[in-house]
Amino acid sequence: MAHADTRAAATQPSRAKGPRAGLVIALVLAAAFMQLVDVSIVNVAVAEVQQDLGTTYSQLQWVLAGYTLAFAALLVPGGRLGDRYGRKRMFLLGMTGFTIASLLCGAAQTPGMLVGSRLLQGLTAALMYPQVYSVIQVTVPRKQRGAALGALGGIIGLAAITGPLVGGLLIQADLFHWGWRPIFLVNVPIGVVTVLLATRYLPESHADDPDPIDWFGVALVTTSIGALVYPLVQGRDLGWPRWSLGMLVAGACGLLVFAVYEQYRERRGRAPLIRMSLFKTRGFTGGLVLVLLFYGAFLPFFLIFSVYLQAGLGHTALYTGVALVPYALGSGLGSGVSIALAPRLGRNVLHIGLGLLIVGTCWIMWTVRQHGAGLHTLQLLPSLLVAGLGFGLTVTPLVTLILAKVPARHAGSASGTLTTVQQFGSAVGIAVLGTLFFGMLGWHSNAVTTHQVPAISQQVSSTGLSLSDAAESIREYKDCFHDRASEKDATATPASCRLMETGMRKFHRGGEVAKILATSAKQAKQADFAWSVQRILFLQVVLFAACFLIVFMLPKVQGEELAEFEKQSQDAVIIG
Repeated sequence: MAHADTRAAATQPSRAKGPRAGLVIALVLAAAFMQLVDVSIVNVAVAEVQQDLGTTYSQLQWVLAGYTLAFAALLVPGGRLGDRYGRKRMFLLGMTGFTIASLLCGAAQTPGMLVGSRLLQGLTAALMYPQVYSVIQVTVPRKQRGAALGALGGIIGLAAITGPLVGGLLIQADLFHWGWRPIFLVNVPIGVVTVLLATRYLPESHADDPDPIDWFGVALVTTSIGALVYPLVQGRDLGWPRWSLGMLVAGACGLLVFAVYEQYRERRGRAPLIRMSLFKTRGFTGGLVLVLLFYGAFLPFFLIFSVYLQAGLGHTALYTGVALVPYALGSGLGSGVSIALAPRLGRNVLHIGLGLLIVGTCWIMWTVRQHGAGLHTLQLLPSLLVAGLGFGLTVTPLVTLILAKVPARHAGSASGTLTTVQQFGSAVGIAVLGTLFFGMLGWHSNAVTTHQVPAISQQVSSTGLSLSDAAESIREYKDCFHDRASEKDATATPASCRLMETGMRKFHRGGEVAKILATSAKQAKQADFAWSVQRILFLQVVLFAACFLIVFMLPKVQGEELAEFEKQSQDAVIIG
């Protein structure tokens, strides 16, 4: 959540009253719900999308990371465009574009079309979403504003809970035999109705003296982050060419140039995208690093966990959605508890939350290790609930505690910076942890099949196959499994697997041998995915532990000081 400068609300329409105020709130909450659900609903569809479109693992990463990158790139400019050209106008433009992008996602016939449509979704969501907070702030009477913002907080939690579950239900229902597509197409009728009602009932508002938009800064930071993320996602598919390292260096240099440019722009008295003077505030720099690491570790979990349950263990999208409900419920409970604890405990509430998150993630890792292929939703329930509770305790007070010592006149810029870093951190996390996870499947495959060799040899020999033929079939099996685990497209059949299938036909009783090897391959796949998931979960624990230490850099604020900051924040226009 980010706050625009207070002066952005200078020009206000007449306050909406009674039923009209309720309708205005309902319209913007519906829009926010659509955007938030689309972040989480896609996770349970990754296996279905991969099977239908033949997407590579890197393309799956782009479906998620591309959305967050595009959203982050235009988020702050989206709020300022609303201040300058009208919040209703930008809301309608963003909502219309988001609806069209959702239609294009649902109609996608190729992985490239889906990725491109998701980028468009992110860009249009960044135009629409900041206006949700601004419209509430400038059109809803002050007495009703707290309830409206509280309802928005509830919508955020509801979206986290219902996104995976609704996605699983829609895919399971297979409406009109459209498979995964309804998870996007469901936005279309909701979007059309929202646009029509907003056109009629949503009041317009502008800012008296809106900040100019630093388009060069937007282009520079987006290009730099893109130069970092692209090779991280595509490098594995392309064999890590030399230019990928060059892009990483160029991206890092671009961020340094961006910092210098923003500092120059601020010294000249021109509104920067990011106020570099904020880094003089105690705890703000540490807070940015904390947000970057926290969201970089958190969001990839859902992609990796969904792929593990579906591609690794063979469960359905609905099963995956149900499995993730305890995490979402724990998050909602933790969020509510943090509201009461934060004023009394200050930054210590973050230590409690991160501690629970570390314990919960370690518990998930242990559960996967203990139960392997027999993993069941009920076995995951307590660990996911604890991890979700820790997440809720951390995420709700995080921004407030980071910004508590930031001067009130810069609260908008600082909060916008944090929100943008949050989105970029999510994209980078998906790129890095996702690439590591998919890479580990291939790296560990030989160890898995080597461990199986004694048992397979005994079973194959019982069919009457000669020792030389048994050795050849096992060697071909190992080559096939390694190549399939290393394959960028999980739906493709490597040449070594076709060779193995051909070899089975020349053996006497080759059908029996083929069944033995197919069963072994299923077991090996489950073990390979479980091993890789455990390593990623361990990396997440390391990142959360780093966040735990960084919390000590945040200012010690609690009680009246924290309440005063929250009051000032409510008096500012919030841009998402």
